[in-house]
Amino acid sequence: MPFKEVSFSDTEKAFSAKDDKALKKSTWLFKLMGKPLLVKIFSKLTLFSFKIGLPIKGAIKATIFNQFCGGESLDETQIAIKKLKHSRVGSILDYSVEGKDTAEDFDKTKNEILKIIGLAKGNPAIPYTCLKLTGILAHSILEKINAKEKLSPEEQTQYDASIKRLDEIFQQASICKIPVYIDAEETWIQEAIDGIAEQMMKKYNHEAAVVLTTLQMYRWDRLEYLNRLIENARKEKYFIGIKLVRGAYLERENLRAKEMGYKSPMQTSKENTDIDFDKAVAVCLENVDLITLCAGTHNEASTMYLIGKMEELKIDKDNPHVYFSQLYGMSDHITFNLADAGYNVTKYLPYGPVKSVVPYLIRRAQENTAISGQMGRELKLIIEEKNRRQHSMLLKAGN
Repeated sequence: MPFKEVSFSDTEKAFSAKDDKALKKSTWLFKLMGKPLLVKIFSKLTLFSFKIGLPIKGAIKATIFNQFCGGESLDETQIAIKKLKHSRVGSILDYSVEGKDTAEDFDKTKNEILKIIGLAKGNPAIPYTCLKLTGILAHSILEKINAKEKLSPEEQTQYDASIKRLDEIFQQASICKIPVYIDAEETWIQEAIDGIAEQMMKKYNHEAAVVLTTLQMYRWDRLEYLNRLIENARKEKYFIGIKLVRGAYLERENLRAKEMGYKSPMQTSKENTDIDFDKAVAVCLENVDLITLCAGTHNEASTMYLIGKMEELKIDKDNPHVYFSQLYGMSDHITFNLADAGYNVTKYLPYGPVKSVVPYLIRRAQENTAISGQMGRELKLIIEEKNRRQHSMLLKAGN
């Protein structure tokens, strides 16, 4: 199907999995998220309330948690996975527990990822999964590695233990043929993450891309890094997997650069981010024999660009090396219309205990408030679907 025939305006397809009650709740939530001051107050109050033990879990779970997460446990995610599968949309399970830093915590995360891989084996509803390196290895150790500082004997022991954890994960992923994306994080630990990701790709990606990495294109240096990675992979004969995103830590990055007096690693404008994102899409598709690409974007223009580029390069819409992906709870008009047109599409589906997932939820709220027009677009589409349903009911009643 030519790309021009793919439309993101079909709200009936976009919200077919949501009943009227769910649409009403989403309307209320997105209206709140469109107000930066309320998001700021909500974020602080939520963290404070959990800190002092106020019983707010139920309220959080019934609202923002249910909008953006699949459940508190792997078992609870099955409802969302089945609903998405019904619409030809895959699920990317992410155990989104953050801020943990003990060996016990890291082992728990490792074991949870191994469970996901086991669940995904032979299951097309879960085509791949992901992990945050800070869920396996202490942030402080990654910072030292990034800064080229020598680790203490104790830190070296912790680092070695974490590399062993990663080996366990990727060995199992290789056996089960389930790709695992390593998420991108802050720039002051990202070089360390890149190094570990490359090390694991060289080790496990000789037959296919099992270990995959993530590039945040709101950084001005990522296009150069992508080309360098491709050159090295071809030279050393291993496959690579690339998830392209715009980025998740904009305010934090700019603030740190300003406070510490160094050049911001961020692009100077959103336009430059968009340009580099599309350039990276083109580079990945031109090297689709080597690269497995996941385009993680809510941007309609970039999505259409990718579709057009696939058509130009005669890449089949269901090519197993090309995936589109959006966050669970957002941009359903892109996700479900793409899936209906026959493209490979996934939803990023986080799960975990409510209290532990709160940092992820706050980041979602803050990011989406900062995206120009994002909340307005989500609201407009939901309201259009509500009106369409009301009109349809009136027509039926009239007949």
